[in-house]
Amino acid sequence: MQRILVTGGAGNVGGALVEKLCENPNYYVVVLDNLVTGFKEKLPRPQPDNFTFIKGDVNDLQDISAVMLSYSFDYVFHYAALVGVQRTLSHPMRVLRDIEGIKHVLQLAKNTGVKRVFYSSSSEVYGEPVEFPQNEETTPLNSRLPYAIVKNVGEAFFKSHQKEYGLDFGIFRFFNTYGPKQSTDFVVPKFLDLALHNQDITVYGDGSQTRTFCYIEDNIQTTLNVFEQNLFRNEVINIGNDHEVTIYDLARMIIDITGSSSQIVHLPPLQEGDMSRRMPDISKMRQVLRRDLTPLSEGIERLIAYRKEA
Repeated sequence: MQRILVTGGAGNVGGALVEKLCENPNYYVVVLDNLVTGFKEKLPRPQPDNFTFIKGDVNDLQDISAVMLSYSFDYVFHYAALVGVQRTLSHPMRVLRDIEGIKHVLQLAKNTGVKRVFYSSSSEVYGEPVEFPQNEETTPLNSRLPYAIVKNVGEAFFKSHQKEYGLDFGIFRFFNTYGPKQSTDFVVPKFLDLALHNQDITVYGDGSQTRTFCYIEDNIQTTLNVFEQNLFRNEVINIGNDHEVTIYDLARMIIDITGSSSQIVHLPPLQEGDMSRRMPDISKMRQVLRRDLTPLSEGIERLIAYRKEA
């Protein structure tokens, strides 16, 4: 049985990954999460026999070393991070602490025989766009905000540990990933919640800034394929969707799908953290996924169905 650690496994993407991993009886999955931005409700229910949850902070060496020295993991998915635009802008020092967690995980992985470590990086490392689509190898990393800088530094640590110690890695640059268990801190569930309650939907500026939205199942299937088929070893891969949509059109789509009476209200533009465009080159992801990605309208319909069943 292969032992797998998922840090941050009580988050949106981490929780979905854990749920899928636990379906395989050949895996024993341990989640370490401090529950600052994660929630136990995102963990598998009921708890399967091949799963353990430990409340702890990956940035605390005592917490993470106790776990990694006890289990002798084969693989690690390091997904723990302080997330959310407003939260990370408001608490930059807390964001920078995540560098300690990266260092702890890599050092312990090196010393305990971990075969490969996977890292959840972010589209934010690209910063304000200078090239489209944003390619893993050719697009300059233009990040300035603490969250993006930490992700960029994290990538450098992973690459350096491979070069120095031979510790294999996989780096996933996640673009907006939405799903049924995502909190309303993020734009798709936030807009949907407002629309379902016929409340005004607020957008910053004129709403012309674009994003791409990846449904959680597309994200998880891609990362699982990379893991289980040992693909893109020691490489970076964008995980997202390449269909751009403006934030205004996203709000309009959600209003139309829900039949809501919500109105779109414009707020002053954010002073920082709201990049004008996002659109990844997902050539690698398409090679791995080997199927069409979920259209945004279909993903929204799935979120609505999930809420009705909950």
